[in-house]
Amino acid sequence: MIATDVAIVGGGIVGLATAYQLTRTLPKSRVVVLEKEPEVGCHQTGHNSGVLHSGIYYKPGSLKATNCREGKKLMEQFCADEGIAYEICGKVIVAIDESDLPALERIYERGQANGVACEVIDKARLAELEPHAAGIRAIHVPEAGIVDYKAVCRRMAERIVEAGGQVLTDARVSSIVRSKAKAVLMTADGREVVTEQIVNCAGLQCDRVTALGGQKPEAKIIPFRGEYFELKHEAEHLCKNLIYPVPDPAFPFLGVHFTRMIEGGVECGPNAVLAMGREAYRKTDFNLPDVMEIMGYSGFRKLAFKYWKTGLGEMWRSASKAAFVKALSRLVPEIRAEHLEPAPAGIRAQAVLPDGSMVDDFLIQEADHVINVNNAPSPAATASLNIGKTIVERLVPRLT
Repeated sequence: MIATDVAIVGGGIVGLATAYQLTRTLPKSRVVVLEKEPEVGCHQTGHNSGVLHSGIYYKPGSLKATNCREGKKLMEQFCADEGIAYEICGKVIVAIDESDLPALERIYERGQANGVACEVIDKARLAELEPHAAGIRAIHVPEAGIVDYKAVCRRMAERIVEAGGQVLTDARVSSIVRSKAKAVLMTADGREVVTEQIVNCAGLQCDRVTALGGQKPEAKIIPFRGEYFELKHEAEHLCKNLIYPVPDPAFPFLGVHFTRMIEGGVECGPNAVLAMGREAYRKTDFNLPDVMEIMGYSGFRKLAFKYWKTGLGEMWRSASKAAFVKALSRLVPEIRAEHLEPAPAGIRAQAVLPDGSMVDDFLIQEADHVINVNNAPSPAATASLNIGKTIVERLVPRLT
């Protein structure tokens, strides 16, 4: 049996950041992180494109906006202190034609309201920053950057252990029993953890962990696979840093874009197609129980009915490399199919409400002995240290 003050379910970047902040805020507290995989940062954290987001897109005053702005500062400081590679390289958000201009202006206004250093630039200035990008106007965001989030996770885990905490891998939580005095978690391999408080940062499995703890989750996780290509070396000159389109305001996705990565290379994508399982990273992966759960959820059926045309377009881009190239060529017209090679896919844990609406902000549900992070969408990695700080602020009164 392991006795602890706080048990954190999920060893992605949000769970680790929470444990890390707890060891700094309450250094005498005991903390255990339970990660079901053999190492930390295996799922959403380890499959994103490593962007340090500025917070320009998000509604002013939202949890996304405030956590992103503060979290970015904390992440940059952590990386600087720990010697983890990161770079403030800047990005451009490109209006391809006149129809994009109203949305571009709204994004700029949000950026100004959120305190983001950004400016609207003309076609000539865009050509200086990204010579191969199309567009009639753009927003330049010089403070956006790139980082290695898996390296961040590994270092956080080291610091947690150095502070006296534990990071347990291969530790899938199979049951949670809460009483008035404590909570008991059992892992699939028979380990027992007795704790005062649980923090659920289980990402793709967060709603299921919420249910294990005796609460009904407000939303259900629907997995969307984001498929990527990578530019071959001879085509990397087509993107200097980060090139993004003006996103569709109806969706919490940013559209296919070009991202220079901190370890080298340029990633292109993602699309957003329904995954046939919560961890179905390959097109051929199929998890029947997951699929049946998705199809049986009224919220998903309502979502699919509303956006079926968009969904078909995403599926076509998934099936057709030519269609994917066409989408990319709107941003960089010189892109050709022969410039691209497949790259690993990621999966986004999209929280969907019973009415079919997608949750676009962080969603936290609390009960006795448990804090459930039931939606932590992008920019969760950028914002993770501030999210962790916020969760710890909620924990402190429970522990003292």
